Amino acid sequence: MTRVHKAVAAPVRRPVRRPRDAGATRSAILASARAAFAQAGYDGAGVREIAARAGVSAMLINRYFGSKEKLFAEVVADTIASPVILTPETLQSGDIGAEIARALVALTRPGAAPLDGFQVMLRSVANPRAAAINRDQIERHHQKNLSGALAGPHAAERAALVLALVAGIQLMRQTLAIKALAKADPALLTRLITPLVEALVAPSKA
Repeated sequence: MTRVHKAVAAPVRRPVRRPRDAGATRSAILASARAAFAQAGYDGAGVREIAARAGVSAMLINRYFGSKEKLFAEVVADTIASPVILTPETLQSGDIGAEIARALVALTRPGAAPLDGFQVMLRSVANPRAAAINRDQIERHHQKNLSGALAGPHAAERAALVLALVAGIQLMRQTLAIKALAKADPALLTRLITPLVEALVAPSKA
């Protein structure tokens, strides 16, 4: 009597799910959101679009950040965390006015890419909540840091006016490209801007 051997199927091995790198995922989402908000503003950038650019699901964005508003707030905080004009070196300089003027002219030179933070602010200002988030971050960081570096009275007001001057030149020279500014000689522009900033940062002129 012969035995019939039944074929035994090999066990099916399920693919091993590798744990997601939370830090890398968070960074990818922030980078995608930063680009999206800089390009389209708060209202124009969608969570699905941000998720697609980051290679994740929209649900995962909510899991990491809670909401689009909270994600926006993190992006704004991230752009402010690395200042380009009001750097620690500039704020500790003995010639803050000239340093700010030189940095601003270099930043807005023809062909230079506008700062993400400025683009995010500019394109989101029509949304009241987004505007409030930008205002809060600017007051808590740029204005506070500059105010702390200024001697004399009315430091907060003077710092805010410096920020207004910086934003205005970014808008007029770089975004709108007003010819008298966009095509101006950098050395001349620096000489013209320097006394304007110095009038605000020098305590004797406050």
